[in-house]
Parts: sequence; structure tokens; C-alpha cells
Amino acid sequence: MLHYQCGNDMGDSELGHPTKLKRLIIPACPFFMIFPAILLLASGIFTNQLIADEKEQWNAIQQNAFQSRDAFEHCHRFVEGWLARADSKSGLIPRNLKGDFYWNARDSAADNYPFMVLTCALTDRPRFHGRMKQILRAEQKLTNRLGNLPDDYSFETQSFRRKHRDHAAIIFGASEYVKDGLLPLTEWLGPSPWSNRMLQLLDGILLESKIDTPVGMLPATDHEVCGELLQSYCRAYWMTKNKNYCEMAFRIADYFFLHNIPTRKKSLSLDDHGCEVIGGLSEAYYLASYIDKERRQIWKPVMHEILDRILETGRDEYGFFYNRINPVNGEILNSELTDNWGYNYNAFLTVAELDHVKRYRDAVLFVLSNLEHRKDYLWENGGADGFADSIEGGINLLNRIPLQKGFDWVDYSTNIMLKKQKPNGIIEGWHGDGNYARTAIMYALWKTKGTSILPWRKDVSFGAEKKQKETLRIAIHAEKLWNGHLIFDQPRHKKYLNLPTDYARLNQFPEWFTVEVHENYSVLYENDTNLIQLTGEQLQKGLPVQVEADQWSYITVKRVEK
Repeated sequence: MLHYQCGNDMGDSELGHPTKLKRLIIPACPFFMIFPAILLLASGIFTNQLIADEKEQWNAIQQNAFQSRDAFEHCHRFVEGWLARADSKSGLIPRNLKGDFYWNARDSAADNYPFMVLTCALTDRPRFHGRMKQILRAEQKLTNRLGNLPDDYSFETQSFRRKHRDHAAIIFGASEYVKDGLLPLTEWLGPSPWSNRMLQLLDGILLESKIDTPVGMLPATDHEVCGELLQSYCRAYWMTKNKNYCEMAFRIADYFFLHNIPTRKKSLSLDDHGCEVIGGLSEAYYLASYIDKERRQIWKPVMHEILDRILETGRDEYGFFYNRINPVNGEILNSELTDNWGYNYNAFLTVAELDHVKRYRDAVLFVLSNLEHRKDYLWENGGADGFADSIEGGINLLNRIPLQKGFDWVDYSTNIMLKKQKPNGIIEGWHGDGNYARTAIMYALWKTKGTSILPWRKDVSFGAEKKQKETLRIAIHAEKLWNGHLIFDQPRHKKYLNLPTDYARLNQFPEWFTVEVHENYSVLYENDTNLIQLTGEQLQKGLPVQVEADQWSYITVKRVEK
């Protein structure tokens, strides 16, 4: 019979924390007698570790709940602060609070108002259906000037701010309103009065496309407006299958791919008011890859040329983009780093997935791996809007390439941004305040994994984390008794936009955990051994939840395998 000497050189580290077992001094004995004891010890260690891991995850979910509550509350105060300064006659909000007492499409409508709407959709449903829709009706009634396209509206005169119509300014304003405001609302809300307004404006721009070019009539030829319209018309086509939208998107893309390649010009902005064309061209390229493969093959070498040249000439040592470069000779024209770095990288990720180009995905991974090196960078001189754009870009990319140190940067940077709000709800008193709310909402939805509650209340905290791909854990706390519904996110890219895949794009709200209408899900409430089985459609409408005063409620939802 074999005998083994046990314990002579076994240290603490070999059995592991947290048991901290001392050396086992066991006389020589048959292995079959010792083996069960070893298994029992190992089992206890494993069980303790599982318990510790479970506790750690629930603690993280509780922390998410407090962080989402804080972000939602900041947004709620933002709405109240700006509504208090609305024009008493028209009901519209001013462009800025320091002299610009007028409503305009490119700023008031594009940057501020939409995220008041979105905030109310998540935190104040009566106001969402009331005041927010009133503003939309007033905006259309009072500001439409070139067909259905809006112009600036003066509060002092209760009429148009300009005596004569400025065609280019009106086109620009409408393109901004669509891309920066109505498009993100549609990404979250789906079909609504705001998506109707978006399509109305896109139709109006088609009618006012009066610039003759080698590819046909265009509404504009600059990077900003064309980039915005590329993004908007591509997504509008996916939504509606209206061929007019596709034709305009491809016409604009042809103008740049075939006649005015951005990286063959001596100045290229990778910042706001210019970088839109990079993302826009990637969206047209994505669209062509599904519905016009021949056109996609014509564009492909140019699309790659643009991205490669930007990587060669536009980055610092950590992968962040400069504000402006000369891509022809590689000169850096403005060495400040753009807060729109993430917006540009959306294009790289989209093309990487379409064409299986590893270097483009690696470029995104590289910059996300280096976020910690820019955690104290003063984006846009430290303004809230600069932080908002940088954080938004980071969250959208981390949704596709998750890195813990990247998420740590998001927490750190968002904490800085949120502190910039004043007690009266105003952030900095200009239209960029809306971008603060947009990113705060995006941050909160990351912390809740896309779940929301109805009714929302300031004292209710809720957060979530995925345990595995198909399992979501949610923790909800209320200071007072709360009865309501927990609403689960859905694959909005597919349901609302009819997209084949959820490609990386500007002005979207990432999907973290979505439920499918016809799938089944098990639901386990805390202290209840009985599993409830519900459909995704039921979860989208809302899971009933009651939370006792000053108590936590814990829920686990898991997709049922077929």
C-alpha cells in the first residue's frame, strides 16, 4: 500500500485566502483516507470564494444604483432650470442665457431641447407628454420659414430674427436639429412626434438641394453639414426604406469619395464642425455594403486610404486625435486634443467589422487602453461640453470593446462633469448644457444596463450588472415605499431603425442588456424560491416591483434557453 507524507512543505498560499489554513501536520497515512478531507477543505474554500464574489457583485450593483440616481437627478434639475428661463409668450427656450434671447434650430433645437425631452421621457412622463410636446408644436408653428425648415425666432419681436431668409443658414440649422437632436431621440424613443419632425426636415432639405456639383444637386458641400446629412439620411433610409434618402446619402458620399477626398486636402478638422464627415462616410459605406456592393467596392480603397492617413498623421502617442491636421504633409495645425476622438473612432470600428481590418480595431483598443493617461485632460478648456463629448465617445466604444480601466476613466471623468452643475440646475448657461444632460443620461443607462423605472422618483436608486451574457441582476432601493415597474431595454437598432447590426455610430444610446419580444425569461425576486417566467414583451412593458421604505430589492433575470 502506498503511503504519502502530507503537510511537510505546504504553505498558506497553496491552500489560499480567505481560509488562511496553517500547515497540516498529518502522519503518513493511506491516500484514500486523506483525499476526502482535502476535497472537503477545497470545497469550503471554493464556496467561501463564491460567496465573496457574489457579495462583491451585489455591492457593485448597489454602487451603480447610487451613481445612476445621481446622474438622473442632475438631468432632472437641468430641465427645471432651463424651463424656468423659457420665453413666457412662445414657450421656447433661449439659445443662451447671456444675450442670445432667441430660439434657433442649430443650437436651441439641436443641443438643448432634445435632451430635455429625453430627460422627461425617463424621469417625468407627465411633462414629457405635456410641456415637451407643447414646445415641439410651438417650434413648428412659429419657426418654419423655408417650407418646413425652421429659422431663428426672436423673443423680443415674436418674429423671425433675420429680416431675410438665409438659405445656407436654414439648411445648416435643419441639419443640426436632425443629427444632433432628433436622431438621438429617435434612437431611444423610436416612432414619435420627434421622429416625424426629423423626416419632415429631411424631406425639406431634399427639396432645397440647390448646389450643382459633379454628382448632382446637393444641399451643401462642407464637411460639417454633409457629414451630418450622411449620418441622418443613412439611418432614415434604414428606418423607412425611402429611396430618396438612400440616393441623397450616396450622392453626398460620391462627392467626397470620388471628387473631394478629405485626406487629400491641406486642412482636415477632426474636431466638432468637421469630423462629422468621417463618421458620415463610414455610415454610407456601411449602407452600400448591404444594398450596393458594387459601389462599396469602388469606395473601399478610398475609405481605407482616409482612415489610414488619419491614423498616420492625426494621433498623439496615446492614440488621441488632434483638433486639426494637414493630412497631405502630416503637419499638425492645431495640437489641442479633440473631445470628439471617440466620434472619429466609430468609423474605424465600423469599417473594421465590415472589412475585417484588424489594424482599425487595434487602433480603437489602443486608445481605450490609454484613457488613464488623459484622465485629467481639460477637454475644450475644461468646459462641461468638452467632458460630455469625450465621455460619450468613450462609453460608446467601451460598449463594443469593454476594458475595466476604460470604465474607471468614465467614472472619474463623469464625476468631474456632473459637479459643474449649479444649484439652480443650469450648467454653464448656454445651449451646450444639453450635451451635459445627454451624456449624464448615457452614463446612467450604462449603470442600469438600459433599464428604467416608472414612475421615476428622486429617492429611488436602481442599478444593474450582467452576470453572464444572458443574465441581469438588478438592485433597487427607495427611501419611501415605492410601487412601480422596471422597464427593460430592447434591441432598438433592430426594432426602430431596422439595422442589420448595431454598428458604432454617433448620437446613439448603447444597448447593454436587451430582451427580445418572443424570448422567455426567468425572473427571481429576492427571498423567493419560485421562478416566474415572462416574455421579453412583458419585460419591455415593465416588471412589477414593490420596494419597502429604506430597503433593497434584488432581482435576477435570465433568458430561458430553448
